[in-house]
Amino acid sequence: MEINFHGKTALVTGASQGIGRDIVKQLAKGGAKVVAVARNKELLESLKEEVPSIEIIPCDLSDWNATQNALSHLSPDLLVNNAGLAILKPLTRVSESDVDQLFAINVKALIQVTKLVTEKLLQRGVSGSIVNISSQASMAGLLNHSVYCSTKGAVDAFTRAAALELGPHNIRVNCVNPTVIMTAMGRLGWSEPKVAEPMLQKIPLRRFGEVQEVVDAVLFLLSDKASMITGTCLPVDGGYLAV
Repeated sequence: MEINFHGKTALVTGASQGIGRDIVKQLAKGGAKVVAVARNKELLESLKEEVPSIEIIPCDLSDWNATQNALSHLSPDLLVNNAGLAILKPLTRVSESDVDQLFAINVKALIQVTKLVTEKLLQRGVSGSIVNISSQASMAGLLNHSVYCSTKGAVDAFTRAAALELGPHNIRVNCVNPTVIMTAMGRLGWSEPKVAEPMLQKIPLRRFGEVQEVVDAVLFLLSDKASMITGTCLPVDGGYLAV
């Protein structure tokens, strides 16, 4: 199945590393004009060296006004809300700052960026596709993930409600819900067998996901190949949530 994005503009948040970085590369390879947004300017610049055709915008998405100023001029057809933060602690050690930071990036920023993109799509009267990067943690309780799980549950709920609201305008909204993915950070955190094995035993495929497997799901949902799919939360989890 060939997917191309010629003639489309795509905005990707959290684009400087991990899954977001590969999404940018694959969208550009597929012909899209890509705008990459992240907090880390140096990593964004290194990405632009790899993919000179992209536009980069350094921005702290937890700052509502800064985000408004940085992104309000854009009119993308496609949006990937990939920016995310994980602070993992036992509930009794969670601070107000932890809660504020997690919800600021994982929920508030996602809602604001979606709002900005949606406003322009409605003004232009064109169709659009939005994919939010959620997590298996939205559907299953994970140890020491209480606040993180809460934010990803909010992402799923927002996805469904936005899909209902925007569907009549032919704007699709979906999300992808990965398990542990072998990004550089994932390999660092889950390479120890005694840490990995309990999680692997809960995954029927008995392995963690690779970045490309998430990217493929995102590209499909963004594309016209998924033109009848909206309001869906798609696990990329090796069957974790089926157990």
